[in-house]
Amino acid sequence: MRDRLNVTIPAEMIGQINELAERKKVPRSAIIEAAVASFLSPDASDRREAAITRRLDRLSRQTARNERDLRITADMLAMFIRFWLTVTPPLPDDALSSAQIKGRERFEGFIQTLGRRLQKGSNVLREIPDDIIPGGHREGEPEA
Repeated sequence: MRDRLNVTIPAEMIGQINELAERKKVPRSAIIEAAVASFLSPDASDRREAAITRRLDRLSRQTARNERDLRITADMLAMFIRFWLTVTPPLPDDALSSAQIKGRERFEGFIQTLGRRLQKGSNVLREIPDDIIPGGHREGEPEA
């Protein structure tokens, strides 16, 4: 036994249904029935759950990668600051002005170099092999 059901759907979707019905040479109602059956089947919810799980796993890996990169960045900065503070002697007052000018020039050069690297998509963290850092892994690969 079949019951009639009147529904309203967007016009563009009706166009797609009409095209598919013509191409497959089946009635429109068969297409709608198959779509509703697929939506109501437990397999559909299992597929959605699997897709969501895959997305969550990917997001977890990306988050772990971001945390790793942030740790590396903080450690690199701390090491540089410690090194700079331990090897840079204080300047006499008469050399301070020329050192500040030279410092500004070097900083501008640094900013330009950084800008070029960023435009190319370069990233110093990508130059660090993952096997050097515990817990490191490439995005899209399963965690070890």
